[in-house]
Amino acid sequence: MRMLERKELFSNVIEINFQAGRVFGCNVYLIHDGDQWVLVDIGYDDTVVEIVELIRQLDFPFSQCKTLIASHADIDHVQGLARAKRMLKTEVTTHRLAAPILESGDRLRSFAHIPAQGIDLEMPIVDVEHTVDEGDRIQVGSRELEVWHMPGHTHNQLGLKMGNLLFSGDSIYRDGCIGAIDAHHGSDMIAFIKTLHRIRSSDVEWLLPGHGPIFRKDNDLLDRVIARLERYLHRADFGTCAVDWPLMDQWEQEVAEGKRPE
Repeated sequence: MRMLERKELFSNVIEINFQAGRVFGCNVYLIHDGDQWVLVDIGYDDTVVEIVELIRQLDFPFSQCKTLIASHADIDHVQGLARAKRMLKTEVTTHRLAAPILESGDRLRSFAHIPAQGIDLEMPIVDVEHTVDEGDRIQVGSRELEVWHMPGHTHNQLGLKMGNLLFSGDSIYRDGCIGAIDAHHGSDMIAFIKTLHRIRSSDVEWLLPGHGPIFRKDNDLLDRVIARLERYLHRADFGTCAVDWPLMDQWEQEVAEGKRPE
């Protein structure tokens, strides 16, 4: 069978949606060096067979898949992990805080079950062989991935820095949007701001997000997003992710003073 031409976006990096010419779901990154390769995220279960077949047509030996890396434990990134693990006969790596969610198939913390929004998805249990945390290294051939802990969107998100590239999960997208913030999901606004400051101050040149187009790091964009989140810290819009609501302090003072509406 004739093999497909590899469409590398950067040296040793293929993004599966871009390779296929259509969007399956979340971004799925294949990082390779020599014969060895890893996947960062896999997406929903119903696209796994097609993604694995595409990888076969790209002439990556299944036996050389070192590990499947989960950037975080959200259903749209990891529902297909168990199936992909079986098909590729490989292992799973994720942040230590994500492992209990994956190994228990926790449908609440993975966002697989949100009754108010009519979301009711299966979350297959998957064993995690390797947990990582801030400062750890994942070796892919001669390439080294530096693990960053990048909380904010969720408490269990990791990032992977490889040279001037950062596989940045759901931290920030090209349009300035960020990953969903929900306190029940382990979101933390203050941690999110710290994560964005870290990206801004780093020597990273390219951000490879969990969804949407890869883009060059833009410090002006990051400054605007950070300023927006800092305002949200003092608003009720984000409920328990905010640290205060100045309007309530004003209201208390106005009640004490007997101030009438103006």
